[in-house]
Amino acid sequence: MIRCTDVGKVYQQGENRITALAGVSLEIPRGGFAAVMGQSGSGKSTLLHLIGGLDRPSSGELLVDGRLIGQMADDQVTLFRRKQIGFIFQFFNLLPTLTAAENIALPFVLDGRSKAEADTRAAALLAKVGLQDRQEHLPEALSGGEIQRVAVARALAFNPPILLADEPTGNLDSKNGSAILDLLRLVNRQDGGTIVMVTHSEEAAAYADRKIYLRDGRVERVEENNRQ
Repeated sequence: MIRCTDVGKVYQQGENRITALAGVSLEIPRGGFAAVMGQSGSGKSTLLHLIGGLDRPSSGELLVDGRLIGQMADDQVTLFRRKQIGFIFQFFNLLPTLTAAENIALPFVLDGRSKAEADTRAAALLAKVGLQDRQEHLPEALSGGEIQRVAVARALAFNPPILLADEPTGNLDSKNGSAILDLLRLVNRQDGGTIVMVTHSEEAAAYADRKIYLRDGRVERVEENNRQ
């Protein structure tokens, strides 16, 4: 599903060249659940952004669901990202003036779907994450855990084969964090979605099949988890 071959990413800041990734090679199989770990500045978020097509590698080859991300035109990457990849962020990124259902329906509306189809799909996704009774609530009326559940539902809008999660439990207490991780594992097991999760938490990483440790922009080691 995801294969990085000697992938590098360099940013130019004035006269300085900042190396975020320095030759990363790894594979994540279809249906896998990988946790990417490492200290701040190790390249975790950069790797996630490259996989998600939010940025492009400076060198190497990045294959995502059969497509070479670095060789796609901007409009192709945009369409690929919309349909093939779901994003879950630490800070939720819900629109505060839209209800839970409207936040989930928005991607369908932007894709040109009918309001009826968008509303039906939003209701089904809210039921999937256990929030069928929160459809008309604005984000300010939801708990942190509920907001992140809405964000997960939105990420599942088009049944993407890949979910990318950037510190999805970083702003949650342990109870709500565990609930979100249980939900991600359920999506991984029942729907077969491939999940790549950036996290600082060893407890969160224990939900994954494997842990990929980055250090100074390189893969330091990979550990397999024996999940039940």
